[in-house]
Amino acid sequence: MNTLRVVRAHSKELKVVALAARRNAKLLAEQAKQFRPHMVCLFDPTEAAWLEQKLKPLRIKVVTGEDGLTAVSTLASAQQIIFALVGTAGLKPILSAIRARKSVAIANKEPLVMAGELLSREAKRFHSPILPIDSEHSGLWQCLEGREKESIKKLILTSSGGPFFRKKIDFRRIRPEQALHHPRWKMGPKITVDSSTLMNKGLEVIEAKNLFEVSCCQIEVLIHPEAVVHALIEFVDGSQLAQLGVTDMRVPIQYALSYPKRLTNTLPSLNLVQVENFHFFKPEVKKFPCLALGYEAAEAGGTMPAVLNAANEVAVERFLRGSMNFTEIPKTIEKVMRRHRRQDQPTLNQILEADRWAREESEVYA
Repeated sequence: MNTLRVVRAHSKELKVVALAARRNAKLLAEQAKQFRPHMVCLFDPTEAAWLEQKLKPLRIKVVTGEDGLTAVSTLASAQQIIFALVGTAGLKPILSAIRARKSVAIANKEPLVMAGELLSREAKRFHSPILPIDSEHSGLWQCLEGREKESIKKLILTSSGGPFFRKKIDFRRIRPEQALHHPRWKMGPKITVDSSTLMNKGLEVIEAKNLFEVSCCQIEVLIHPEAVVHALIEFVDGSQLAQLGVTDMRVPIQYALSYPKRLTNTLPSLNLVQVENFHFFKPEVKKFPCLALGYEAAEAGGTMPAVLNAANEVAVERFLRGSMNFTEIPKTIEKVMRRHRRQDQPTLNQILEADRWAREESEVYA
């Protein structure tokens, strides 16, 4: 939705040639009527026939399933593909887009966590740029732009801290409704729980390693409750550079769409006088072991990040259903990681198999 809002605001510079959705046929039909793409994909085939009839007068081609996602991702008239598909469904289409030499902008974490090494290798091979839309990684990208790699000492990701930052609370008694009560953002249940465990930052460490080709020891996470500084870099001479801005996903989306140019927008500017103070804290890793597990998976590489991601998804789902307590989330993930036989430089099929195995293994421990 935010991407389409950016396109609507810059209709002279940007045009939609394809749209894809998982299952909301009605909304997809409305968007297709407004933006008139050449092709739309409804991943769930159950309502594709209805959508096809609805769009027939507009001569918009309707495709479905994984093949349909690949078709929209490699459409000849598309110069850039924006990916925000949750789960493994988007991995093959992303690879197809890279191999078709498209500019690929990624909004969700799973592709760069599960298959970041593979995507980066293929992007180099086919000279296909991968652009981050996640606000923290967009911030790092903007800070790093034009800098020599040898001049960079450290990348710093910031976190709001989640609902339990500096709270004196018995983590064994945390209920789902408490974990879902984020002090700043309204997000989906899974990402909100990830914020409460700091697993979201563990996953972002893996993303940063893969995107910017740095070692794990060069990536630091800081708690920044004001959520104004999205990312920083430190140079070898000790100087630091930060990216600041209002918290609105349209800003990083617009930058990815307009890169290397910047388009004017009508969003409110950041008012530093109103912010008044910036605070930064070290994360309490003992209280939030998911962050350490993220670093461990990033360091191991290969299929380990896919295993971490899958085990976390299963554990979070069990926690939300009330069949697992909060402290068992990292314990389950760690047990599954310990049992995994990591594969280096995995193929897509090996990554998907590691994901499948980890989900089954997580159910055993859960």
